[in-house]
Amino acid sequence: MARGSLRRGFTPDFDPDCGDSDLTSARQDVVIGRWQGLRDLLGATGRDWAARGHRIRQLAQVCAGSSTVETWLSADAHSADALVLRAATETARTFNVAIAAGRGVPIDQHRVDAAVLACLTAAEAYPEDPTPWVSLISVARLYPSGVRRQELGRWWDELHGRDPYSVEGHLQVLHYYSARWHGTHGLMYDFARDAAGVAPPGCPLPVLVQYARVEEYRFALDAARGRHSAVGLSQHWNHDGAASDLRRTWQRWVMSRTESTIAPAELRDFNYLAHAACSAGATDIAGVLLGMLGPRATQTPWSYTGDAERQIVKWRKELRPGT
Repeated sequence: MARGSLRRGFTPDFDPDCGDSDLTSARQDVVIGRWQGLRDLLGATGRDWAARGHRIRQLAQVCAGSSTVETWLSADAHSADALVLRAATETARTFNVAIAAGRGVPIDQHRVDAAVLACLTAAEAYPEDPTPWVSLISVARLYPSGVRRQELGRWWDELHGRDPYSVEGHLQVLHYYSARWHGTHGLMYDFARDAAGVAPPGCPLPVLVQYARVEEYRFALDAARGRHSAVGLSQHWNHDGAASDLRRTWQRWVMSRTESTIAPAELRDFNYLAHAACSAGATDIAGVLLGMLGPRATQTPWSYTGDAERQIVKWRKELRPGT
């Protein structure tokens, strides 16, 4: 960011598309019910699985409130891209129903079954694509008791075989194993650290440990709500273990990257690491990360610890990162 911008005041850019202008155009097509932009975007994305997953997740959120994907399928019932997007859309719709019902309130299992069937249909239509398997593992969380371990393991093998270093795929398993869903803190951290341990240098998977720390914080915050024990949660971010994990992720991922820019699909991961660095008081790492990010930001995980914009502005003012 230019010095003049700093003098005028810094404002984070919480673009939901993370700077992906082609995705923004396709999202606008959904609003007017035009499906051709979706077809063109996903066709042009090809087999860049990270970009494809990011685009499909964002499109699914807006398609969940419209009939655009169904209109596309009416025009081309055998389109693999349309079937993959419908699976993600059905997953988003099912989560919307669960959110409306409230945490801990079970929803109609037939609704979850329908989303699972949409995911399996999409996986059959586009056998190489890991995206339907990501959606499938995501929606599995909504079964009151989860799914059988063997079934989850089979779905994970299908995903891992197609995209072994998928951050989003790993993240959905991490959520499933979290204490907020069907696991424990220990199981979640073990999964995150095991994945980080086998990741090649420059791969973002080590940031899963920071995702796990946010999950643990959210669980603790819910448990402490309305009680004085919430005051002690600040230590969650800056104890020795958290600081060591942060520096390990920094070294194995960011310091080993060959890319000079942050792709839209990576933006949330960088925000998780920047949030961890700020929260741990690791100003050397935090300053560099905020400089790399510039104005680009994601609401999570900042929104879990307060007002996202105020926190980012505060840290940039204190650290004065270069860009």
